[in-house]
Amino acid sequence: MSVLDHQSPRATWAPRLQRRHEIVTTGGMQGVLDIASALRAGGFPVREFTVEVRDGVPYSSVTCTVSLTAAECAGFADRLGAVPAVVSVEPC
Repeated sequence: MSVLDHQSPRATWAPRLQRRHEIVTTGGMQGVLDIASALRAGGFPVREFTVEVRDGVPYSSVTCTVSLTAAECAGFADRLGAVPAVVSVEPC
């Protein structure tokens, strides 16, 4: 008799690395809040979240440190790029 159950798939553990990104957005504070909502909805653990929003400037900047696995890192920029207010997502 085997102790292992080969019928159900097992989740494997993957190490998480702290990745810092700069996200440029439009829409002022609402655009920043949309990014925060997307990070939360995606379940990404955020360690640092810094925002720069200035009156009269069309773009805002969000700098954040996100804990990602190697698999999540590959699609992170594309996933956040789908948010309508996002102009660019670049690693720092």
